Amino acid sequence: QVQLVESGGGLVQAGGSLRLSCVASGSIFSINRMAWYRRAPGKQRELVARITTGGSTNYADSVKGRFTISRDNAKNTVYLQMNSLKPEDTAVYYCSAYYSGSSYPDYWGQGTQVTVSS
Repeated sequence: QVQLVESGGGLVQAGGSLRLSCVASGSIFSINRMAWYRRAPGKQRELVARITTGGSTNYADSVKGRFTISRDNAKNTVYLQMNSLKPEDTAVYYCSAYYSGSSYPDYWGQGTQVTVSS
């Protein structure tokens, strides 16, 4: 089992920044990818950014150039730095973890609310 705990959400004005953190614990030795997803009101959950153990990343087109995913393997922590936030970034953000070979996340955090006011 893997436990994921997010923090760092909140209310911010458009153009502002937030940094989300996700601490992983438990049987993390088999986890090789971590990701951030989000679910906006009335919309389906979408992938925001993903990072491999080696540091390779990919992003949703809507956040490229504004968001940066990173990880600190020594702290078992993944971060999502969000800059130039827009009202459409308002959502619950979820941290997730993948086992090697998994197409979809095997574990999810409880989510953290990000609200961007215009």
